[in-house]
Amino acid sequence: MDFLKLAAKRIVVFGLANRKSVACAIAKVLQDAGAEVIHVVRSEARKETAEKLFPGARVFICDVENENNITRVKKEIEESVKGKIHGIVHSIAFANYGDGFKPFHETSKRDFLQAVDISCFSLMAICNHFKELLDRDASVVTISISTTRMAAENYGYMGPIKAALESSLCFLAKSFSAFSNVRFNAVCPGLLKTSASAGIPGYVDSYLFAEKLTLRKKGLQTPEIANIAAFLLSESSSAITAQTIVADAGMGINYFDADIIAKVVE
Repeated sequence: MDFLKLAAKRIVVFGLANRKSVACAIAKVLQDAGAEVIHVVRSEARKETAEKLFPGARVFICDVENENNITRVKKEIEESVKGKIHGIVHSIAFANYGDGFKPFHETSKRDFLQAVDISCFSLMAICNHFKELLDRDASVVTISISTTRMAAENYGYMGPIKAALESSLCFLAKSFSAFSNVRFNAVCPGLLKTSASAGIPGYVDSYLFAEKLTLRKKGLQTPEIANIAAFLLSESSSAITAQTIVADAGMGINYFDADIIAKVVE
């Protein structure tokens, strides 16, 4: 039985950077399920990477910071596929940590607004420009974080930005419901080992701590998150929209783990 029923579906995946990317893991699951994956990446170098990882796949370039690029790539994809697309994966985030860690209250306006533009507004812009290309029952999935209510100092201003990203889901779902059944959801993983996370100051220590807090004492694996995204993109999740699916292996309920407490109070 084909539970996901993704065979012959066209899914546009935004955000592949390399083989460790969440976008890459999602694309592999979709491809294995028989879907046609169309990649949209930020640069020519990433296009070459995507073509090596997914030989024969269509790959387009779009730096979402410039909305004109989103308009252009939509037209390019429309002319290439000659038909509807059944899903969009938004796995895009950016924060400028080039100057190192700063207290949250010292966040610059420029850095904050740039991060909002790339990490949050891009989802809204992509959905708006692709709306006519989307199948009536299409699904849109973005990638957030397990909680936006935790003040992880090294994650800084990206926490509020991910909160905005999650909030936008209900507004997108509502506005699109006027003319379609397109669904909008987010997968919200705990800490993952990705190339993007490697750029966050102190991330390795946070990852190891999070791993100890999981109920299974084993860190999250990117393919686990990809499987959830594939489910949300499939017809089997047709009743789910405007939701955030937390995948943290129990970390969020285990802050009073006895082993962790023992180490703190020694």
